[in-house]
Amino acid sequence: MTHSVKSIDTFWVDLPLRPVPARNMVREIPHWTLFEICQVTLDSEVVGTGETMVYYTWGSETVTDAARQQVIGKHPAENMWDDSLGAGLQMALFDAAGKVADATVGQLLGQRIRDRCHISWWDIDLPAEDWISECRLAASQGYTSFKTKGRPWWDLVEQTRSLCATLPDHFEVDMDFNGFGIDTAHCTRLLKELEQFPHMVMYESPIPHHDVAGYRFLRSHTHVPISMHTPNHLGEPSMETAIREEMCDGFVVTGGATKIQRDAHVCRAFNKPFFLQVVGTRMAAAFGLHLGSVLEHARWPAVNCHQIFERDCVLTELPVSNGLCAVPDGPGLGIELDLDAMEQYRCDPKSKPYPHPDLLIAIRWPSGETTYYAHCQQYWDDWHAGRLPFFPRGVNLEHIPNDGSSDWLDLRNRTLQAAVHSRQPTY
Repeated sequence: MTHSVKSIDTFWVDLPLRPVPARNMVREIPHWTLFEICQVTLDSEVVGTGETMVYYTWGSETVTDAARQQVIGKHPAENMWDDSLGAGLQMALFDAAGKVADATVGQLLGQRIRDRCHISWWDIDLPAEDWISECRLAASQGYTSFKTKGRPWWDLVEQTRSLCATLPDHFEVDMDFNGFGIDTAHCTRLLKELEQFPHMVMYESPIPHHDVAGYRFLRSHTHVPISMHTPNHLGEPSMETAIREEMCDGFVVTGGATKIQRDAHVCRAFNKPFFLQVVGTRMAAAFGLHLGSVLEHARWPAVNCHQIFERDCVLTELPVSNGLCAVPDGPGLGIELDLDAMEQYRCDPKSKPYPHPDLLIAIRWPSGETTYYAHCQQYWDDWHAGRLPFFPRGVNLEHIPNDGSSDWLDLRNRTLQAAVHSRQPTY
């Protein structure tokens, strides 16, 4: 009997988020709950499993007919390095190949250099009280690092002050701006203000990546390290440019197994640490841990985001102690699947409604004015076009619940067309 791929089965699940992530992610990425589970069965009846976060992870969003034709009839090792197959199929092939060889995925990836990997707790941008509760939960579960978003619709300095007042001295915060700092003329002052908090240990992508001179300027004006993603889009500087021009202190490395290995080798050659970012549930986290176990410069806490889910399709726990998570040691990914969860959360392929039908957002400006929006893309666009104030003190974002009134519905319908600015807030 051979170990060729006999069949590929896929199905979708819609997984529940914990309450704090759920009420905040609805603004921007409600579709992060949708996954395609991929199961590869070999002639030998060995089964490998992987997952694709349908609207986020690398390669194809779903397993295509072309991918099936490429893989079926071949040994899983023949195609497992092909990132274009997508996250779910690539993970499943690695999982199956490891089980065939009675080896961990990490052993297939390279020589193990660590048994435990640095790992971070992740959340989207949150109000201060949610930041505080999430970090308390993280610390109680052994985490020592929190990665979150820096956004201009919160009073970021006071929000950070409130959070840091509750943190143990050893707990660290990484702030990802996704370019919202816009330019050095605006961003320098903000980053200098945030330096006052010793817990703040990283600024990720403070300004747009194309601003090479801007990154060099910021590095010379802050003692907090700066990281940036390795290029994923046209127009972004290459790793070679970022290193040669001294744009950053390290990188965020993401993508499929081949891209991650390639970028990690560059980081090793130039002694640059990196965050390993493999996003999904504990299935993706296990894959990320195996990668982290063999990549020497994966020294900043990995970002997997599996902490946001109330339940996923994996029974195996990934306990964290002292900010480190043990690498699974069973064959393949080394995880046990939760078959009941797979059945309970199974769904037809779909997209989440966007914007959410009951979403109305109010940004309260310190001037007393309020701007209403129906979804975050509107205020992202307004921000990048320079139509909103830059990280003002005293700003706050609120969700306005649907009270069933005609006034709420009228305001919601108006915001679907464009932002509504009001000197005397309706809500």
